[in-house]
Amino acid sequence: MKILVAPNAFKEALSAKEAGEAIKGGLLRALPNSDIVVLPIADGGDGTIEVLVEATNGEFIEKEVTGPLGERVVAKFGILGDGETAVIEMARSSGLALVPKEKRNPAITTTYGVGELIRSALERGAKRILVGIGGSATNDGGAGMAQALGAKFLDKDGNELPFGGLALKDLASIDISNFHPLAKECEVIVMADVKNPLCGPEGASYVYGPQKGGTKELIEELDRALFNFAQVIKRDLGKDILNLPGAGAAGGLGGGLVAFLNARLRPGIDMVLEILNIEERLKGVDIVISGEGKIDGQTIFGKGPAGIAKKAKEKAIPVILLGGAVDEDADILRKEGLVDALFSITRGPITLEESIRQTREQLEWISYQIGGLVKALTS
Repeated sequence: MKILVAPNAFKEALSAKEAGEAIKGGLLRALPNSDIVVLPIADGGDGTIEVLVEATNGEFIEKEVTGPLGERVVAKFGILGDGETAVIEMARSSGLALVPKEKRNPAITTTYGVGELIRSALERGAKRILVGIGGSATNDGGAGMAQALGAKFLDKDGNELPFGGLALKDLASIDISNFHPLAKECEVIVMADVKNPLCGPEGASYVYGPQKGGTKELIEELDRALFNFAQVIKRDLGKDILNLPGAGAAGGLGGGLVAFLNARLRPGIDMVLEILNIEERLKGVDIVISGEGKIDGQTIFGKGPAGIAKKAKEKAIPVILLGGAVDEDADILRKEGLVDALFSITRGPITLEESIRQTREQLEWISYQIGGLVKALTS
């Protein structure tokens, strides 16, 4: 029997690779003669760089860049094994986790560090750049990213605007005459699962602004600033990003990447599975086991386990998902025919902190039980 173990990371507990090895260990206790293949996956969020670099025998690059509050931070990006594809997670340079709760302020945070990483990738010869844009601390529409690549944002008096989303309310013109020349030669793909437009009740500011420290009044101002940003982009660059699905991702960075780098937006898991050559990996597989920290009704919308499940089901391969927690609404995955069984790895009433500490042991245990069941049903 051949089993493909393809988990996402179990956030705050295990990387995708570590989770896969724990599941494999449990399965082998019950099915010692089985062929267990571990294929760590990601969906454009945390851990995507590691998954893709390790799968393609690429390399990691560390670079000191500008953090969300203008401070210096060390961020990592990846060059895949082909030597021409770079992978960047915007959260490494402009993420919410980099800003202490008391200092979160989407009026002033910047994506400048993302632009510095893109610039570094371009100058290393990247012909394709994949940008994962989850977990942002910013609401600047990608203006900082564009500034790092040479764009100038000017007010009515010709003065350059400072960092931050609120400054865009004063934007009068955009000068891209000194934009990085290598950008035109590079394909940029945004790994984004959200479909939020740039502005309005479902836009970047209103939906994600509060978690970044935005008050009601500030969010209203930021939304107006992004609307002005979109209007000037349309006039000066000829790109209409205002109602583009996904433009509101990461505080508008999705829209900014489209406007300044002609980027395409794609679901992260689709991009990852394509690079991992999933069609080939599924050949001869009898069961697929995936999972992540939480399985719920949102999992079906572009999360890693749902993505691998969809590919497996196209080949009529049974799918089992494991979660640190499995909510009742996760049953939609079964109703839609994406999975055959859902298991919570938790064995009893414990706190979240205890569950995180025990994730490896719990994954091994539930995998051992699943292996026993598979053995009983196939012997």
